[in-house]
Amino acid sequence: MKMSCNAIWLASALLVSGNVLAEDKKAEEKSPWTSAVELGFIRTTGNTETQTSALKADVVYEVDKWRHTGHAEGYGTESEDTAGNNIVSAERYQLSGKSDYKFNEFDYIFGLVELNKDRFSGFEYEHKVSAGYGRKVIKQEEMELDLEIGPGIRFFKIDGGESDDESLLRLAGKYWWQISPNSKFTQDLSVDIGGDITSTESITGIQANINSTLALKFTYTIRNKSEVPVNTEKTDTELAMTLVYTY
Repeated sequence: MKMSCNAIWLASALLVSGNVLAEDKKAEEKSPWTSAVELGFIRTTGNTETQTSALKADVVYEVDKWRHTGHAEGYGTESEDTAGNNIVSAERYQLSGKSDYKFNEFDYIFGLVELNKDRFSGFEYEHKVSAGYGRKVIKQEEMELDLEIGPGIRFFKIDGGESDDESLLRLAGKYWWQISPNSKFTQDLSVDIGGDITSTESITGIQANINSTLALKFTYTIRNKSEVPVNTEKTDTELAMTLVYTY
């Protein structure tokens, strides 16, 4: 009887140890994929004065020396005119993809493709392709800052006009600061300097975690173009409050 009890205890210990090792192995084998979906409220000013819902999605695949990121967002809304007809009062879409090749933990090169369509910006479309060099100038446990520079091309079409393109110089910075275990501050800034048009985009955000997968996020976005078509505002702003689901 005593030998049977000892055998049971030994089998139980081996089973528990096996489960612990399996959990440790799972933790070590972290998936290279990270995805997030945002859904929430957005208020725009500038060329459109609306309050509507917005949907955003991000995906990151990082392995060895490569990091690939994808981003998509869009919103649209309709309102009634004085005659009671439904008209589109805001519509904007953005799709981008970026690949980084890391030489070490600080230096990397990148390639970026960005597709933009904003129906009320005065441009039928505006697409950009760029490549260049990036460096992580700050790398701390609770804070990082990446700076990038490189040449590119802007393809665009003014409403009612013809397609055109111009070369540009892209300058960009990406900063984040883990304020506390459950809150994070982010700042993204990009400037595309072209021969005719210089466009600037600033996205300031703060995120508060609700649990391990859900977070509440506030962002304030400013977009500016140095030259725009007649009867078009140079600056647009967006104030967004979204619920972020990460998986």
